[in-house]
Amino acid sequence: MIDLNENTMDIEEDTQKDRYLTFSIENESYGVEIKHVTEIVDMQKITKIPELPDYIKGIINFRGTIIPVMDVRLRFRKKPKDYDDRTCIIVIDIGDMSAGLIVDTVSEVITIPEQDIVAPPKMDKDCDNECIKKIGKVGEEVKLLLDCEKLLTADESGNPADVK
Repeated sequence: MIDLNENTMDIEEDTQKDRYLTFSIENESYGVEIKHVTEIVDMQKITKIPELPDYIKGIINFRGTIIPVMDVRLRFRKKPKDYDDRTCIIVIDIGDMSAGLIVDTVSEVITIPEQDIVAPPKMDKDCDNECIKKIGKVGEEVKLLLDCEKLLTADESGNPADVK
C-alpha cells in the first residue's frame, strides 16, 4: 500500500530544495529557505506590546492567529527607516511558531545550488552573527542566508515565541 501523504511530502520538499525567498535591508541581500515562508503581506496595523526588545514591533492578527512581528532592520542593528509602499511582512513558520519579518523590500524566489552555498567566514568571536547560516553565491553577488530559528530567538531580553 502506498502512503500518498508521504509521497506528496517528498515531492513538496524536493521542489523547495535549494530555493530561497530573497529580500533586501538597505543594500544587503538576504534569503530565507522557502520552506519556512507562509506568505508575504503588505504592512498592516501592529499592536505594540510593552517591555519587548525594540526590534519586536508587536503583534498582528494573521488570519485569526496572533503572531509577533520583528523588524529585521532593527534586529540587525541598522538605522530605523520609515515604512513605505515597498516595505512588507514575510510570514514564516518554524515548527509550531509563526512570526512576521518586516523587510525593506522582497526581491524574488531563487534557486541556489548546494555547491554555491558556503559557510560564513570565521570572524572574531565578538562579532559572530548567529543569524547568518550560510552564504549563497549568485553570479557576482552574495546572499546572506538566514537561520530562521536563531533569528527568532532573541539574544537580548525576551523571545518572540513568548508572544502568543
